[in-house]
Amino acid sequence: MSKLQPHYWDTLYKSGQTGWDIGYVSTPLKTYFDQLKHLSVRILVPGAGNGYEAEYLHKQGFPNVYLLDYAAESIKNFSKRYPDFPKKHLINEDFFTHTDQYDLIVEQTFFSSIPKERRNNYTEKMHQLLKPGGKLIGLLFNHEFNFQEPPFGGTENEYRTLFQPLFEIKKMEIAHNSIKPRAGRELFIILQKKCA
Repeated sequence: MSKLQPHYWDTLYKSGQTGWDIGYVSTPLKTYFDQLKHLSVRILVPGAGNGYEAEYLHKQGFPNVYLLDYAAESIKNFSKRYPDFPKKHLINEDFFTHTDQYDLIVEQTFFSSIPKERRNNYTEKMHQLLKPGGKLIGLLFNHEFNFQEPPFGGTENEYRTLFQPLFEIKKMEIAHNSIKPRAGRELFIILQKKCA
C-alpha cells in the first residue's frame, strides 16, 4: 500500500496506529506560538493529523488557521474532538495540489512522512504556498530511522542543503525544550522564503 495514498493513513487512524501523535501541541511549537503578536496572520498546518497545533492556535485567538490533511479520517477525528473549529478551514486534499498562500506554515512530523525522493517537491511546494517573506517553522527529526515506511529522518547537513536554495535559514538548531522522549533528537527550524 503506497505511503502517499490517503487510504494508507486512513487505515492507521482507524486502527489507532499513530505513534507519532503525542496528544497535545509540542512544547517548542507552543513556545513559538505564544510569542506571535499578529493574530491576523494566515497559518497553514499541513499533514495536520489530529491537529493539536491548529486547535491551540485557534483557541489563542488566531482566526485564520487552516488545517490540511488528505486523510479524511484525521479531519473527521479533529472535527469530533474540536467542533468549534471553522469547517471551511478544514482542507481535505493533497498538500502537493494545494494552491492558497500563507504567512506562516507549521511543520510537525509532516516532513517525516514524505519519502526522501520527494523532499525537493516538499521544499518547492512550501516555497509556493508562502507569501513573500513568509516563514516555515517547526520541528524536524535530527536522526535517521531504520524504517521502510514513515517516519523518515535526516540530518542537519542534509536539511541545510535541501532548504538553502529557496529559504533563508533563520534558525536550525537542537530544540532546547523538546518533549522528553524526543530530547536532543529534533531540530527547531525557522525558514524564511527567499524571493527572486
